[in-house]
This record gives sequence, structure tokens and C-alpha cells, in this order.
Amino acid sequence: MRRTPLMLTLLACTLFGACATSQNPSASQQSSGISTQALARLDATLQQEIASGGLPGTVMLISRHGKVVHFEAHGMRDKEAGVPMTKDSIFRMASMTKPVTSVAIMMLVEEGKIQLGDPASKYLPELKGLQVGVESKDAAGSTVLTRVPARREFTVQDLMRHTSGLTYGHRGNSSPLVRRTYVEAGEQSRDHTNAELVTKLSKTVLAFQPGTRWEYGRSTDVLGRIVEVVSGMTLGQFFDTRIFKPLGMVDSFFSVPSEKVARVAWPMIEPATGKRPNVTDPRKPQRFESGGGGLFSTAPDYLRFTSMLLNGGELDDVRLLSPKTVEHMTSDHLGRVPGSNYPGFGFGLGFAVRTDTGMNDMPGSIGEYLWGGAQGTWFWIEPKEKLIAIFMSQRPGQPRVYYRRLTKNLVAQTLR
Repeated sequence: MRRTPLMLTLLACTLFGACATSQNPSASQQSSGISTQALARLDATLQQEIASGGLPGTVMLISRHGKVVHFEAHGMRDKEAGVPMTKDSIFRMASMTKPVTSVAIMMLVEEGKIQLGDPASKYLPELKGLQVGVESKDAAGSTVLTRVPARREFTVQDLMRHTSGLTYGHRGNSSPLVRRTYVEAGEQSRDHTNAELVTKLSKTVLAFQPGTRWEYGRSTDVLGRIVEVVSGMTLGQFFDTRIFKPLGMVDSFFSVPSEKVARVAWPMIEPATGKRPNVTDPRKPQRFESGGGGLFSTAPDYLRFTSMLLNGGELDDVRLLSPKTVEHMTSDHLGRVPGSNYPGFGFGLGFAVRTDTGMNDMPGSIGEYLWGGAQGTWFWIEPKEKLIAIFMSQRPGQPRVYYRRLTKNLVAQTLR
């Protein structure tokens, strides 16, 4: 494979630490408008969080104007085993898989094989006729679930912007009785294929009328199955042949190769339970190639993916999408549709998209887009600042929201 300038820079950073860091201020940082003093504060704060037991370890990578200006690993990759975090550590990406699936869909849209306005049932007939679940009272005054017809079918666009009506069984703002149908169908299993998941979802109900609300759910997993049906490949094969290999993403996969398992980061034992959280075991092949949350990857690999997006669909002479497609994906597709719980943000085709510089407690600029994963990873892209920031850790649960706010504010202050 031809080694491009960004690949060589990341290789040097990963192997030799020859990257701009706060301990080694460089012309790269200065020319990119980054404060080395503020970067030192970022590192010191993350080290303090690790020392206090808030995080096991982190990898933080920042790129500005196409240059890697900060790339640091702190703490432990496996705290209990005493294994230090390294820059090439592999992380469970959880919902940071969703933007990759969204790119796969848009590649097929560009090829004329999918239309965003098509009903999903065009590709997945099992989903035709799904009804909407509505709570009502029976004669005895008990709350029961009533099924009513959907006013229209949900489309591919609905799936991409989370307005399909599909939800999760274990979380969401929808009726508990609706979510119970997902639990009873077994949608939370990790031991099914994408095809089998869709069959399970066909036995559930929608949480609301398609297009009327935003709610996070199984939508992107359904998109993953559409990729399989349209392309004739498994989702993992499509990702590998059409996205990862062309972009030089050498450490991204659903199942971790045996020779790379030792590099996987682990969550620490939680003080409240005395146990590690229940996470995907990289030592076992993954049957479920979840388009909504199944990938393993590294900070350098995800930088290549996000750099492609910031560059309008192209990286190092490899083009996956047209600039107009990326512009469409990173525009707000919600408008007045309610539901998104990110003040100042709408939602595009795979990302939260900032629509207001105020409204949110995190600084940023209009047009930035971002997303994160339940295992502790997250990223944001600020086109106005030519900035990409990637934060990697393995700390499942609600603390991830705190660390998103913390890192967003710490990185914002480095910009000059």
C-alpha cells in the first residue's frame, strides 16, 4: 500500500513519539494556531482524572489544518493488569461505528443503488407494515399497549437521522411498553446476524409515527443490513474493502485479529460493583457486525476516517464521497422535528450537527459535527477551525458525558 504523508506522520507519532506534544513544543503547533501552554493543561487535567480513579487511561489526538498537533497516551490500557496505555491501543468504538455505516450508505447512494427517500422496506421487506405502539387504558384502568397503523413507512433518510420510530429496548424516551417488545424480541443479543436482528425488529412496534420525532435506537443497525443486501457483502467486508483499505485504516474491524488482541483497552473494575463492565470480548469472533456499535479501532485510524470527511470525502488521492454528499450529510436534517437532547444541535445523516454557537454549554462553531460511543470514545470535527479532535477511553456509563464536556472545553482553549 502506498504510504501517504498523513500515514507517515501518524506512523512516526505512534512508533517514535515524533509528534507535536505539549512536552515538545514544535513549529507544527505554532503554525497551526495551537497554544502549547493550553495543551499542557489538557494533558495535566487528563492525568489528574486518571490519578483520581475517574478513568483508566486515555488517548487524545488533535489535528488542525491537516497536521497532527497533539497525540498523547496517558494512564493504563489495562489498569488491573498494569499495562500502560499506548498510542496504538485498540478501543471498542460503540456508536462511533454509526458514522462509518452512514458513509457506507452514502457511497451506495452516490452509485445510484439506494435513494434516501426510499422506504426501508424496499430493501428489507420484513419491515413493511410495522405498526406504532401507543399506550392506552383498558376497561380496568390498566395501561396497555395498542397498535395503530403507521401513517407512512420510514425511509432510509429516517434511519440515518433517527426519525424512523425504531428505539432500543434498554434505553430511550419512548413508552416502557414499547421498549418491552424489543426486549421480548431479543434485540439486545450480541449473538445474531444483521439479518436475524431485522427479523427480530419486524416483531416489535415503532415508538412514534415516522418523521415526527428524533429518538436514538436501532436505526443504524438496520442501515448496516441494507448495506449488506444492496452490496452483496457482509457489513465487515464492505467496510474493509470499500472504506478501511482504501483509507489505510489498518486497525479497524468487527473481530480483532488474534495478533492484535493484546492491544485492546479494557475498562477498569468499577468501585461500586467490584467488577468490570460487561463489554465485548475481543478474544471471541463477533457474529453480530453491528452497524450501530460493533467496531474496534484506534485513534490514528479514526483520524484517517474523519480527515476524509473534513476534506470533503477525499484523503490522500482516495475519494469515497463527493463534497456535495459530505455537505448534505453534515447539514441539519431535523429542522423543527423535536426530540434531540443536544441544545444548539440538530442532526444530519450520521452526526449531531451544530446549528447555534450558543444554547449549548460546550463551546464550538456552527457547522461542527460530532458523535460518541457508550464505551467512552468520542470525536468532533470543526470545519471552521479545520480541527479534528478524537478522545479515546474505555469507561462505560454516564461519566462519558462529563469527559466529553471536559475535553471539548480543554481543546477549545488551545485554539489561537
